[in-house]
Amino acid sequence: MELSNKILMRYFWISLGFISFILGTIGIILPLLPTVPFYLLTLYCFSKGSQRLHQWFRQTDLYKKHLADFVQKRTMSIKAKFKVLFMVTVIMSIGYYFMPIDFFWIKYVMLTVWIIHTIYLFWGIKTEKYR
Repeated sequence: MELSNKILMRYFWISLGFISFILGTIGIILPLLPTVPFYLLTLYCFSKGSQRLHQWFRQTDLYKKHLADFVQKRTMSIKAKFKVLFMVTVIMSIGYYFMPIDFFWIKYVMLTVWIIHTIYLFWGIKTEKYR
């Protein structure tokens, strides 16, 4: 019995969601893995795998406040960019601070990820222009 592409894609998204959930949960204990981005990826993957969950996610305040405009316009306000940068910096700083000194190379990786994130946030995503 052959499965349709739609069913295969649903299984793919749900499997990827479970993997992201597991990595996010491990990130609670291991500061190298960022917890919040993996949980957001989990929510995204589960919403792509389930139409009912996708409709629910689009009704949440998280989606309405931060993602709806970005999804529609592909731009973010400078205020939203700074909010995102602040939250990412706080989360990564906590992991960076509590990282044992023996894992200095992981600190360099975390710093590199933060720099790439900042560059993409401010130069890769367009900023809304106000009149």
